[in-house]
Amino acid sequence: MFPHSPDSGRPSPAEAARELADRVARPTAADRDREGRWDARLFADLAAATAGGRAVVAGAAVGGGPAAGAGPDAPAVVPPPAGALVPASLGGAGLSASETCALLHGLGEGARDPGLALALGVHAVLATVPLRAFGSPEQRERYLPRMASGEWLGGLSLRQTQGTSLAPAVTAWPAPHARDGWLLSGTLDLVALGPRAHHFLVLAAHQDGRRTAFVLDRATPGLHVEADAPAAMPTCPWGRLVLTDCLAPSAAVLGTPGGAAAEVEPLLAALDWVFTSAPWLGVMRALTRDAVDTARERELFGRPLAHAQSARFTLADLATRCELAEGLLYRAAAQFDAGGRPSPQDAAAARLFVAAAARTVAEGAARLAGPLADDGDRLIERAHRDALFFAGTGGGTEVLRPVIAASLLGLG
Repeated sequence: MFPHSPDSGRPSPAEAARELADRVARPTAADRDREGRWDARLFADLAAATAGGRAVVAGAAVGGGPAAGAGPDAPAVVPPPAGALVPASLGGAGLSASETCALLHGLGEGARDPGLALALGVHAVLATVPLRAFGSPEQRERYLPRMASGEWLGGLSLRQTQGTSLAPAVTAWPAPHARDGWLLSGTLDLVALGPRAHHFLVLAAHQDGRRTAFVLDRATPGLHVEADAPAAMPTCPWGRLVLTDCLAPSAAVLGTPGGAAAEVEPLLAALDWVFTSAPWLGVMRALTRDAVDTARERELFGRPLAHAQSARFTLADLATRCELAEGLLYRAAAQFDAGGRPSPQDAAAARLFVAAAARTVAEGAARLAGPLADDGDRLIERAHRDALFFAGTGGGTEVLRPVIAASLLGLG
């Protein structure tokens, strides 16, 4: 499932991330889900860079610096997810996109908690990479080191990750009376990490149709965060962002003023379609593993369920979907590492397939488990609910299929 580190015999960072999440997050996943509880300490354990920039999977604690020694008996190390894609020069782990995809995959499989994994992905990728790609030197120096350490969390609305297919819900116009910057007004819902975020990535439309991206601190006058949560992924903190004549200084602009439609928005869409899908590959792997155990242990008409051809066919389908999802996701992630980003067709196809596969795998696992099954942490129930929500984010099929078709037809 995950390779071992070359020539060491030790688990890879992705496998180490799965082991860490299995130990520190999985035991409380069902309770946190039922209570709709955000655990800041748990997030810090999983996301924050420790002294020396590594979290160590060993013993009962997380952290303490890099493991001594490099032999097969040395503890495995987990690159801090919060700063996975932040350059080492700015305090991050400096991982590749493929490594980050594997890290989120491992965390999703180990934690068995789609909401927590989404929160990690939003902060570590969606809120971080646009700053790395388009931030000014001052913005990069101010935000990225604190984001890499987990001190500052970044939030954004999942309504803003559909490319240019959806008009921004926020409008911007020049500030009057020779004041520097813009006034922003509008409301954004589905803001992941909203109640906990230090700052937000906001896309706004101008009267001439152009769009500009802004990075707004929580303390910005005219910016308010309200409680507003969907009926899914309750372990991720959600909010609504309300901007009322919010004064955004020129220093808050991310990228070129008026250039977000060509800069930040396409990047955000590709990041969302690939990296928020990665934890779901892990959840699918966990569900498939549970389904195999169920088929071995459950009896039907006095015989092991594994003897039934229909059960074997279901397991084959689940495993195949996991393999196909992994291939699509890692191919798209590798394209980031090749010096650009995935084609819209590849990124959208990966998201479209993973969203459908997650629902199929959850339903298949439920059929094998039976109506009276109790898997302990209610992963089947939680994954089915959250997979339906996940399928509607990123624009859903209404956005993803036209993107794929347009690429095939050469229409952009």
